[in-house]
Amino acid sequence: MNLLLLEDSDFDPAAGSGVRAVVRGERLRHVRKVLRAKVGDTLEVGRLGGGIGRGRIVELNREQVVLEPGPLDREPPPPLPVTLVLALPRPKFVGRILQAAAAMGVKRILLVHTARVEKSYWRSSVMRPESLRRHLMLGLAQARDTVLPEIECLRGSRDLTDALPGLVQDHEQVLVADASGSEPCPLGVDDPTALLVGPEGGFLDEELDRFTTAGARVVSLGPRALRVEQAVVALLSRLAA
Repeated sequence: MNLLLLEDSDFDPAAGSGVRAVVRGERLRHVRKVLRAKVGDTLEVGRLGGGIGRGRIVELNREQVVLEPGPLDREPPPPLPVTLVLALPRPKFVGRILQAAAAMGVKRILLVHTARVEKSYWRSSVMRPESLRRHLMLGLAQARDTVLPEIECLRGSRDLTDALPGLVQDHEQVLVADASGSEPCPLGVDDPTALLVGPEGGFLDEELDRFTTAGARVVSLGPRALRVEQAVVALLSRLAA
């Protein structure tokens, strides 16, 4: 955690003319156990949806850490202009992929159902809104970012097909990552781009045909087969170059 993210609910309305934030739970444990901070130390802090600065610890115990933030006047890093459209992976990979995407600056994520996605994945506890949000927050804290990505779940078998026209209309390009692609994934994008990443085993041929008919381009990372979590990071790294 390179940034202690503060939410509106953390700020103490009873602090009078001063500004204080009270942090508990997982963030408190990180401050105490990992950072080994003490009263008087200053930490890098950011307000969710706002700026970044430093905060001084004025109280620290097993129940809470109280900080007095200074000016939060530094801007978060610029976003990556990529909408990640991800076929829902196996539940054990969801969290780490979301953390990586948030850390790399993705601000819109669509989790979608495709032919090779197991329906049971959607019932996993990792798909609870609070769990998804937690992983996104961890990604932000890693990258010293304060802007929470939007996440949407398209659970129906035709939801992605129905969403395709809007993706094509709203983005300069729609890229589908697949080993069958003859075109390499682009290096660096400045304009809004949608990136579709399939499940383990990839998209079916009929799915690829549907995407290309709608106006998408199939791109590849080369001949090696990667796990989804590896492919997402590699693809986003190329688009961010």
